[in-house]
Amino acid sequence: MLSFIALALLAHALPIECQNLLKHKLNIIILAGQSNMAGRGGVANETSTGIGTWDGVVPPQCQPNPSIFRLSADLAWVKAREPIHADIDARKTDGVGPGMSFANAVLTKDPNFGVVGLVPCAVGGTTISQWQKGEFLYEQLLKRAEMAQQSGGVYRAMLWYQGEADTVNEGDVELYKGRLKTFFDDLRSDLHAPLLPIFQVILASGEGPYIEEVREAQLNIGLPNVKCVDAKGLPLEPDDLHLTTQAQVRLGEMLADAYLRFKPRSLQSNNVPTPCSNFVPFFLITAQFLWIILTFP
Repeated sequence: MLSFIALALLAHALPIECQNLLKHKLNIIILAGQSNMAGRGGVANETSTGIGTWDGVVPPQCQPNPSIFRLSADLAWVKAREPIHADIDARKTDGVGPGMSFANAVLTKDPNFGVVGLVPCAVGGTTISQWQKGEFLYEQLLKRAEMAQQSGGVYRAMLWYQGEADTVNEGDVELYKGRLKTFFDDLRSDLHAPLLPIFQVILASGEGPYIEEVREAQLNIGLPNVKCVDAKGLPLEPDDLHLTTQAQVRLGEMLADAYLRFKPRSLQSNNVPTPCSNFVPFFLITAQFLWIILTFP
């Protein structure tokens, strides 16, 4: 019986996958950077242990939505819910980030946008040198983005929030702009999306004294289709480094507004989903499995 179910599952999964993903045009949004993209909203460090704990508060703007999925660490599409970086930034305590409020805001303001596929890749405490081609974080981002595209998705944008860790050393500050440009150029080239829209959050805080210098480098990046969204002035947690939950909600909405103002009608042709991918998203397999069980008791 189990072998029959497995065969039937394979027979039904690919056609359903192709129909659904091509119909809905899974809109891929890459989330990358460090802790303020991964999300620390609602996270507080216990003074006795120094271990962060999340308060579990999820604002209405960040609630799950049937049209919002995320690519898990094991490359399965699952329903997105906070904290969406929990299995990616796994060595830290994650809380609310800007990803869910961004996706919900886009769907609210553009009901015909379709299904959102968030691809979380951010890792707290990382410097721009750790995001260079050949480094683990870069290669992981590339692998996850490519898998999302191969499963029937279309690259729509990358939301990027990084730089706090590069405000410590003057030498890193001097190299920051060049490293950032190289990262953006290499990623676009490797994704075969030379005009990929990148929405870069300009620092609101930093770990060292060179915050303004890094901000200036970010604001003057000088690349096409790189849009800046300034987080300066948004409320911070007591550590004066991480955005609060409400600040993350607001940032997500600001990013959504910037995206919808820009929103290109089309990207490169090689971002169009392939007719049938060999990768079947987890939620589609699950739906087919349940259908088979109910149909063949």
